[in-house]
Amino acid sequence: MKKIRFSLTTQIVIALVLAIIAGVLLNDQADFVNNYIKPFGTIFLNLLKFIVVPLVLLSIIAGILSMNDMKKLGRLGLRAVLYFMFTTVIAVTLGLGLSTLVRGWLPTIDLTSAAASASETEVASISFMDQIVNMFPDNFLNPLSNMTMIQVIVIAIFFGVAMVHVGEKGAPARELALSMNEVVGKVLHYIMAIAPLGVFCMLTPVVVENGPSVLGSYAALVVLAYACFITHTLCVYSPLVYIFGRQSPLKFLKEMQPAMLFAFSSDSSVATLPYSMKCTEKLGVKKDIGSFVLSLGATINMDGVAIYLGVASVFMATCCGIDLSLQQYLAIAFASTVASVGTPGIPGGSLALMAMVFASAQIPVECVAVAAGIDRIIDMGRTVMSVTGDASCAVVMQNLTDSKE
Repeated sequence: MKKIRFSLTTQIVIALVLAIIAGVLLNDQADFVNNYIKPFGTIFLNLLKFIVVPLVLLSIIAGILSMNDMKKLGRLGLRAVLYFMFTTVIAVTLGLGLSTLVRGWLPTIDLTSAAASASETEVASISFMDQIVNMFPDNFLNPLSNMTMIQVIVIAIFFGVAMVHVGEKGAPARELALSMNEVVGKVLHYIMAIAPLGVFCMLTPVVVENGPSVLGSYAALVVLAYACFITHTLCVYSPLVYIFGRQSPLKFLKEMQPAMLFAFSSDSSVATLPYSMKCTEKLGVKKDIGSFVLSLGATINMDGVAIYLGVASVFMATCCGIDLSLQQYLAIAFASTVASVGTPGIPGGSLALMAMVFASAQIPVECVAVAAGIDRIIDMGRTVMSVTGDASCAVVMQNLTDSKE
């Protein structure tokens, strides 16, 4: 009798469905879920975090070594950054535009309690130049241990380029890097084998803790954000993949399902990198281009964040009875674009981003606490958005590279 084997996508879908069912059934057993189910999800996520840094570091170095052409690498990096910036600008425009169109139907929320809780929250101030400075490490080990991915990418680029430039003397280092890259790939294979179990154990506590009531009076914000995510995927990524990537949008979305499903359950674009790399390889993206573009995108491409910052700004302004002026809209658009280019690796970084955007448009910073109440639910969609955008860029960059060769 032939043994039935489910694809990774099917296994993850089954895990998601079972997690929702288990979360509903165990709704009054939060202690049990947090003590005996959630820890296994944490273990799986820890394993992914443990492998992501060496994966990004070594895969980018291997990609640079395989290209062996610094002009080609420079062109690829510049094109990818321009692509990410283009989609980010569209994302924040979409978030602001769609939320403004429906603001007449948005509810008004009493922010008294939010103001009280927000006053106890310390929010860091981050300037644009701070983010530029923070891209460059002052220590080799700190970025690796703290998972400061933009700095890890900078380290990888410096070492990869240096290995190419030193010629024969760098041969042992190149061989070691390529060998370790293969070893890391095999360790990743072991970890991915338990992905369905990890997804189940990560998502079940979310369902138990939040439940159907998590939407409550915030249902409009959740629906609006997800409507923007879906619109951006269908109206921006799909045409770009079709026109510049020479790929069927349906095929693209189908092959990306495992990565998108994992991104939804883990809400971590960095942790989803292994899945994104495998999915884009099935779409014809070469490993060197995929590893470079996806790693870069996981750090600087946050279209989901850009959309949500725009949506949340209009939503909270409406709740506070504030009529936004054109100047305030422009301030939100600029601040959201800057803030979305790499979430800062500091405690409370996501709160700082939202606070920075709210402050730029003179929206009460206390509203951060209101948005934080359902941030986990929306963050799942934001992550899917960002991961999909990274993959679309990889597909487009591969086609552009092929057409130039």
